[in-house]
Amino acid sequence: MSMIRNPILPGFDPDPSILRVGDDYYIATSTFEWWPGVRIHHSKDLVHWRLLPHPLRRKSQLDLLGNPNSGGAWAPCLSYNAAERLFYLVYTDVKSWWHTYKDTHNYVITSPDIEGSWSEPVYLNSSGFDPSLFHDDDGRKWLVNMLCDFRKGRNPFAGIVLQEYDSNRQMLTGPVKHIFPGTEIGFTEGPHLYKRNGYYYLMMAEGGTWWGHSVTMARSRRIDGPYEADPNNPILTSSGDEELLLQKSGHASVVETQSGDWYMAHLCSRPLMPERRSPLGRETCLQKCVWTDDGWLRLAHGGNRPQLEVDAPALPSRPFDAENARDDFDSPQLGLQWSTLRSPAEESWLSLTERPGYLRLHGRESLSSHHCQSLVARRQDSFYVSAETCLEFEPEHFQQMAGLICFYDVHDYIYLCVTWDEETGKCLRIMHMNSGVYDEPLDKPLPLPPGQRCFLQVEILKRDLAFAWSVDGTSWQRVGSVLALSQLSDEHNKMGFTGNFIGLCAQDLSGARRHADFDYFEYKAVDQ
Repeated sequence: MSMIRNPILPGFDPDPSILRVGDDYYIATSTFEWWPGVRIHHSKDLVHWRLLPHPLRRKSQLDLLGNPNSGGAWAPCLSYNAAERLFYLVYTDVKSWWHTYKDTHNYVITSPDIEGSWSEPVYLNSSGFDPSLFHDDDGRKWLVNMLCDFRKGRNPFAGIVLQEYDSNRQMLTGPVKHIFPGTEIGFTEGPHLYKRNGYYYLMMAEGGTWWGHSVTMARSRRIDGPYEADPNNPILTSSGDEELLLQKSGHASVVETQSGDWYMAHLCSRPLMPERRSPLGRETCLQKCVWTDDGWLRLAHGGNRPQLEVDAPALPSRPFDAENARDDFDSPQLGLQWSTLRSPAEESWLSLTERPGYLRLHGRESLSSHHCQSLVARRQDSFYVSAETCLEFEPEHFQQMAGLICFYDVHDYIYLCVTWDEETGKCLRIMHMNSGVYDEPLDKPLPLPPGQRCFLQVEILKRDLAFAWSVDGTSWQRVGSVLALSQLSDEHNKMGFTGNFIGLCAQDLSGARRHADFDYFEYKAVDQ
């Protein structure tokens, strides 16, 4: 029997919403402040997965400029209405979340083709985040989301609310009903509704998306309740067992296979220990489930702990072609593996056609900006990684920079850049931002030959990060000392939800928009 090896989506891919349509399986995950919005992966066998085109790829669907760190697109829910032959995607655009109030705007978009163009968004509400759309068998549609309560002395995670959605009028209608207050675990969020054997099942994430994260369940004969909590909650958690490789397990959804097997998709992290830091971010796993005779969902292997390997369904194996390690930028469009920060990849600042065979970035705002950065990057999805690029860039001022970056958010990054210095001329610097504190680890800039291309490399060995440079791409020289990768993690950041990205960027703080040309980018997982 083939096995599912967790995580099935390694690297930053959290809050999975799993769906089956016929013989095809899909998982939608959060993207936060990274553009384009929401990732959708596709599988035929639950073992092998490929990334599809993003559904949110127009600014009219998602405008991230100015969004806070770890704001943006949260917790999508993907569903399908067979009668309409239409995919539905609901999601939150989080404009603020850190302080007393949370500005969490919920939307729905649709498409007859999951890989095609999705509709313009329909606004739903802003009462809380993690919206989920349930299609009942009587044709009615219902939205659930967690309720935010900012009032003093109240539970800010105030439970789950329900309201009907009228797809013909494209609006929520009827009363808002508070259907479940949550369990004693608290931090009730991530609701999904399912119907089976006359029961409505409400699956939730509780315990906060940290070490106490959990999956809980409640059920009712009526969609608006009252709901009774599963007596064995939580049905999945890693809480209290630091020996588990899969930590923070929670925020789940379930799917039934063609043959009646059930699987739960859930997020997890694989922290570096003993630091308890997760630079790969929150990832997606699958667990096999069964239903008890009295109608409760349980993990098939018993207990409530996640497993690294689970039995795959009896489906034909359907692997996909592996992603090329090297991107020579020969296509007029970025590959699906690339993301940009808050800003769509527009010709005004990112071009693959101005100089064919090169990625040209026009320098824009600083790495502290929440608006117009020229940064394109991909997720780190392995603990052992080597990445390199070849850069042509002739700065004329210290405010002009371009290079190779490891980036968590505007408060935490490690940047090897080509820039200019009054004494040295063209040179290399390392720019290090640690919890908002800026530093330059090199004692002095490293001189570079003017008028020549420069090869840059980063090597990540689990918890260590080291830069190197070369004049020919063959003979490499170390730049600076080994730095701590664990800084680029949710736990170090204290209140973040993403993961480390490795990428290319350019800044021009003078406003001249001086461009940098990148010949290629190569990303390889290193065998250990």
